[in-house]
Amino acid sequence: MSRKIKLIWDFRGPAAQKTAEHHVIHLKEFITLEKINLNITGSQDFNDMHSIAYMVVDETEMISVRDALKPHRGEVYVEPA
Repeated sequence: MSRKIKLIWDFRGPAAQKTAEHHVIHLKEFITLEKINLNITGSQDFNDMHSIAYMVVDETEMISVRDALKPHRGEVYVEPA
């Protein structure tokens, strides 16, 4: 069983929340166009000046997605309990 990797894009500033939410729309489009195995995306707000958009991919797809979309960082994805 392959690990899942959470690719993360950070957005900062007063428009961070709206920008992250909009970025998720494009991530979903990419998943559909490229037929990515997983369909886990979302955004998360840390405060009014920092939000993230993320998508989760299988480790086997991580390199190609990373090279295409240039996320700011990534981490091993742990499924919520």
